[in-house]
Amino acid sequence: MTDTDRQKQPASRVSTAGRATTSRRRLHGAFGAGLSLLALTGSLVACSDGSDKSTAQATPSASASASNAAGPTVKNSESAEPTPAAKPTSLRQVTCKYRKDDSGSPSKFVGFPPRKLSRSVGTAKKMVITTNQGEIVIGLATRDVPCAVNALAFLAKKNFYDNTVCHRLATVETVGLGMLQCGDPLAKGDGKSPKDGAGGPGFLFDDENLNGMPLSRGTVGLAQNTEDANSNGSQFFISFTDENTQLTAMGAAFTMIGVVTKGMDVIDKIAKGGIIPFNDDPTADVRGEGSNAPKKKVVIKDVAIV
Repeated sequence: MTDTDRQKQPASRVSTAGRATTSRRRLHGAFGAGLSLLALTGSLVACSDGSDKSTAQATPSASASASNAAGPTVKNSESAEPTPAAKPTSLRQVTCKYRKDDSGSPSKFVGFPPRKLSRSVGTAKKMVITTNQGEIVIGLATRDVPCAVNALAFLAKKNFYDNTVCHRLATVETVGLGMLQCGDPLAKGDGKSPKDGAGGPGFLFDDENLNGMPLSRGTVGLAQNTEDANSNGSQFFISFTDENTQLTAMGAAFTMIGVVTKGMDVIDKIAKGGIIPFNDDPTADVRGEGSNAPKKKVVIKDVAIV
């Protein structure tokens, strides 16, 4: 499928129950002998060296170690880190391509990110998320995902994430996975809105660093539908269990942006608080009909890329 074809896809699709549903990017996962659906969203950038060639992606490594443009490896005491592959000599040489999301998905558009990384973005080491539940710090693999970090930095500077809620909590008990999902600017996070998980920034960008680190506890990736590669945007997920590594074995691939270096206790507190099942039916989340929200409401106060 070409990018042009993907942009022309309708905003709704037919669910496994045969009903049209708002397009939330969904991830398929196999647990035991059955299939489950896990909601993850995002929106598409081709990141290139300025040529017309297709996006250059980092070769996934077997072990984890987040890197940044300045060179030093991010030291993370809470999770494993990926070993970076060869990257451009200078991230200032990278050209990012962002385009309008024509899928019809709801959005909060604050403009397009710049095509070139600024010096401060090129040397960014961490993403600091301040929430009502506590602070979460993510060590960024900037050299692996320059265009993703560039987009996140742009949105953060525009206060895109301020006063948004983390709309989805996937738990091992409900869907066989464990992750907190945030970044839908229009989400209500009350376990009732069928559109939670559909919102984005109004632009699309391509995948980078696909599975450059395992989906283990503490890793952070951009949320997207596994059926629609290159559909990254504003939404991201934070893994809080090693159970998620099964997705990689099943062929799921996500743009992995880094690892949590501070605040896993915050994530654990939210996870232990339990879920608000979507319309009192936790299996609706599995079927892709809605999102189970965290019972402990998570409000993002501020996001900074530094």
